[in-house]
Amino acid sequence: MCLSIPSKVVEVREDNTAVVDTMGVRRVVSLDLMQEPVKENDWVLIHVGFAIQKLDEEEALRSLELFEEILSMEESYENY
Repeated sequence: MCLSIPSKVVEVREDNTAVVDTMGVRRVVSLDLMQEPVKENDWVLIHVGFAIQKLDEEEALRSLELFEEILSMEESYENY
């Protein structure tokens, strides 16, 4: 199964990359697969180092809530 993680764009660079914040972790991703322009504060889906789609903020935040739920369930299972 493949997962795409919503991330907030912190900085767009001249080399067609962006610094994104993914659940508190910053990383550099490629914008080469994006078909529309990306700017600071946009939300994008990240998959294997590439931004693949823009999201509206509400959708991105809801997805992150679900990720956090899954992680907390996994932690509960590991401690069981």
